[in-house]
Amino acid sequence: MAAEESTDAAPAELDEVTVVLGGRQVLGPLSLTLGRREHWALLGPNGAGKTTLLSLLGAQRHPTTGRARVLGGQLGRVDLRELRRHIGVVGHLVADRLPAQVSALEIVLTGRDGLLAPWWSEFDDEERAAAGALLERLHCGHLAAQPFGRCSQGERQRVLIARSLFGRHELLLLDEPALGVDLPGREALVQALDQLAVAPGAPASIQVAHTLEELPRSITHALLLRAGSAVASGPVDAVLTDEALSECYGLEFHVTRPGGRFSAHAAGSW
Repeated sequence: MAAEESTDAAPAELDEVTVVLGGRQVLGPLSLTLGRREHWALLGPNGAGKTTLLSLLGAQRHPTTGRARVLGGQLGRVDLRELRRHIGVVGHLVADRLPAQVSALEIVLTGRDGLLAPWWSEFDDEERAAAGALLERLHCGHLAAQPFGRCSQGERQRVLIARSLFGRHELLLLDEPALGVDLPGREALVQALDQLAVAPGAPASIQVAHTLEELPRSITHALLLRAGSAVASGPVDAVLTDEALSECYGLEFHVTRPGGRFSAHAAGSW
């Protein structure tokens, strides 16, 4: 493992971190602890700093100030390439970099070494069977032989989740997984995330979402960002409230949770 300390370390710990880009502070100061088996939602208006935060958690950049630890390794003191091997990323940016002509099963296999193409590694029958089992677990076993490029957007996202699980990642970053997904695809994705959350050895996760309706029932915590700062952070029931969401987006919202799933709509006229 990439961690400097024991495997009991929190998947992510940010202590008063800031990120300055082009002379402008785009994130922070922000403190956050992502615990094991916690599943976080990350929401906020465009330009709030969500992508920047995800790049820190994904060991893609260093903070400008403050201390950031990911999987026990302090950014700036560990090899970021080694850290990234233990972090799964699901999102359109990853999907766009994977070869469209290879099968969904082969895409899952690339998760073992974090590669972007299967022909750089060799896989035995046991590994191929395990990859197929993951696809079945995420209700896309029928896609095993189908070229990745011919999968729908929702199917691709579920294949990418299987890819992350095949790599036995300890932290899963979901970068707008419902982007461009139709309603049936969104519901299949949400169901897959709920099933993943209760599976033995499930990684901690943080999901960037545009709407509350994209979030699975298994979300445990939430962080609302606005202009790089935290509006609210903590257990999901205490964060996804009318007051906090309205402050975050600058518009009065009413939040409900029918059937355990969050939903929000603007209150009154605007």
